[in-house]
Amino acid sequence: MTLSLRVFVVCIVLAFSFVSPASALQNSGGNLTKSEAAERARKAENGRVLKVEQTSKSYRVKVLKKSGRVVSVDVDKRSGNVKTSKER
Repeated sequence: MTLSLRVFVVCIVLAFSFVSPASALQNSGGNLTKSEAAERARKAENGRVLKVEQTSKSYRVKVLKKSGRVVSVDVDKRSGNVKTSKER
């Protein structure tokens, strides 16, 4: 094994050691998963997730608030931005 190949292998190993497994999974493909979208919606509305539907560019999440009201929230797949029914 040549010196330049050894240096290359060491650089690759070091680069991967700084990437956490959670961030590697989240960023694969650049899109949020259904569970990530549900969690963002739950936090934004402070309620319980009832249903998650997938559209081409976002997830539509239905959340039951503590008041008993059900609200729909759109979570962008790429950016993760949450839009409530008021903002649409």
